[in-house]
Amino acid sequence: MVNDKYSTAPQRVLFVSIHPDDETFGCGGTILWHKNNGDAIYWLNLTGPTPNHPYGFTNDVINKRENQLSLINQAYGFKQFINLPFPTQMLETVEQRILVGSISKAYADIKPDVLYLPNRSDIHSDHRAGFAALFAAAKSFRSPYIKKILMYETLSETEFAPALSENAFIPNSWVDISVWFERKLEIINIYDTEVMPDPYPRSIHAVKGLGAFRGSRICVSYAEAFVQIFETR
Repeated sequence: MVNDKYSTAPQRVLFVSIHPDDETFGCGGTILWHKNNGDAIYWLNLTGPTPNHPYGFTNDVINKRENQLSLINQAYGFKQFINLPFPTQMLETVEQRILVGSISKAYADIKPDVLYLPNRSDIHSDHRAGFAALFAAAKSFRSPYIKKILMYETLSETEFAPALSENAFIPNSWVDISVWFERKLEIINIYDTEVMPDPYPRSIHAVKGLGAFRGSRICVSYAEAFVQIFETR
């Protein structure tokens, strides 16, 4: 995208996370870029630590996550946040029909022009099941208002997919986030339970390294990279 010459009018832009933190690790700078651009930004999250989850999440864990979601929502200034009640780490157990129906309802409520989705080949089974439903719900006869779809990369999920050609994340769109990079790091740290120590995949060290590497592709300090998989004009 770099400087998208077609984005002259404000757009309705929906960022989708499978788990809260995907959106910030994957495209936090781009969220801020769209906000600064005057676009209306929205957030859809699919899973969380639900009550009666087989993994036995405590009320303290659930309450902490709800507080984090509130802080993240405020930090970005989303116009609307939709949090679907599906169980984390178990999304593949939910009927696809139910997933697609819930996601389609969210799309219809927001009517986004642009859609940011997690990468289809991420190693986490939740990401793969989520992408399949998200993309199915975005079919043009179901969601004719969607004009562009991009996939983002998530540290510790995208790069750990098997090294096969069909799993490759090959960017064809970049956003210069140099101005917003430090703010992205501040928002990442709201997810204090998800940030890993250096030099692990979700460490600040890794976030800086990936941002600098993607930035070098377009000769800027920091960038986020995407695979654009659909566009209509």
